[in-house]
This record gives sequence, structure tokens and C-alpha cells, in this order.
Amino acid sequence: MDLGLKDRVYVVTGASRGLGFASARELVADGAKVVVSGRDEKTVAAAAAELGPNAVGIAADNSDPEAAHRLITAARERFGRFDGVLVSVGGPPFGFGTDNTDEQWSSAFEAVFLGAVRFARTAAAELGEGGVIGFVLSGSVYEPIPGLTISNGLRPGLAGFAKSLASDLGPQGIRVVGLLPARIDTDRVRGLDEMSGDAEATRAANESQIPLRRYGTPEEFGKAAAFLLSPAASYLTGVMLPVDGGARRGF
Repeated sequence: MDLGLKDRVYVVTGASRGLGFASARELVADGAKVVVSGRDEKTVAAAAAELGPNAVGIAADNSDPEAAHRLITAARERFGRFDGVLVSVGGPPFGFGTDNTDEQWSSAFEAVFLGAVRFARTAAAELGEGGVIGFVLSGSVYEPIPGLTISNGLRPGLAGFAKSLASDLGPQGIRVVGLLPARIDTDRVRGLDEMSGDAEATRAANESQIPLRRYGTPEEFGKAAAFLLSPAASYLTGVMLPVDGGARRGF
């Protein structure tokens, strides 16, 4: 299936590793060009180099009010156009309800929530018909995940913002989509498993509750992201897509 991604240009934030990098890799594999960002200059440069000539890396922090403008400008200057963005950011600190500090909450709000809102507003002003704004959210949008209290607090609100934005931008032909990963085999999820003191047993217990009986791979997530961002998904907006092997049982 041709996703229609050839020569389209996307910004992918938080893409030096993990789900952001996996998404950028699948976009490039299907013919798109990407501007990838991350907070560390060396790691984002290495990620762009691995992606090849159709990628450029720029160090940027999602909590920086100027980051969105810089990255979108870079897309236009380097590749001549801007078709969409996937807003991804490293997850907030682990912790239970009484563990996390005010500083951790404030820092996470700036990066995870307000940074994403700013980026979406900036992108909306730059996109035309056929443009797309995507958010990497979490399965915690539907059900809290033990040990990720800050994420549990912020991700559902961001999903609500995305749904509202989809209604606002729909008349302009701009789509808004969200992806809700659950147990994808990343460093962050492995770290979450390790909090139990027996990561192997925790993983086995989690896999037993997933209908496909395994964790997902970053590549599988990336392919789902590439499809949702592509013209092949042109009639999908306001969608919050679980990428979770069937772990969410509800409709």
C-alpha cells in the first residue's frame, strides 16, 4: 500500500530514541523527509545520521516556547515544505501519588502538556489543507498505569485538547490524531517493569494480560504512526488509536 508519504515533510519531536525515533524511521522508510528533535545535541545528531540524508536533527526542548517555530522553519528551509508534526516527549518521572514533587509536576507540565499545546498551535498556523498534527500519548488516557502518576494526570488532559483541536481545525482540512502506546518494548517500559524488583516476572505477568501475549516493538508503533500521519489516513481525525496488542478491552 502506498501511504502517499513520498517527499512529504514532517517534524518529529523527542525523536533521538524510543517511539519518536521509531516513528521518524518509518516515515523516512516510506519516502518522507523529517526534522527530528531531542534535548541533547549529540544524540539527536546521531539519530539524524542513522536516518540518512532525508533527515536533519536539531537540539530542542519541547518546553522552550520558541522550539516549534525553530523546527518548522528548519523543515521549510531544509526541505522546502511542512506537512505535519508528531509531538512526542520523553515520559515524566516515575512515581506514585505521594512521591512526586511540585518541581517534577511543574517541569512535566511544561514539557508534556504546555509544550505540546504550544507546538500544536504553532503548527496549526503553518499548515494548510491536508496537514496533520499527531500526539504520542499513552494508554493512561483510558486507564491509570501504576507508577506513572504524573503521566496519568497529564496525558488524559492532552487527549482532551487534541480532540477539541480536531473539531476546531477540521473545517480547514487539518487533521489531529493521537496514538496511545501501552506495553511497547522501550527503555522506559523496561524501567517501569524493573520498579517491581523482578522485571522478568512483571513482564511475564503483563504479557499474560495482553491478548497478543507479548509487548509491542517500537517498529510496530512507528508503522502505526506513519499511517496515521500519511495521506492514506485522510479521513481520520480526532482518533485516539491504542497501540497495545489489544490490552484495552473497551470500545
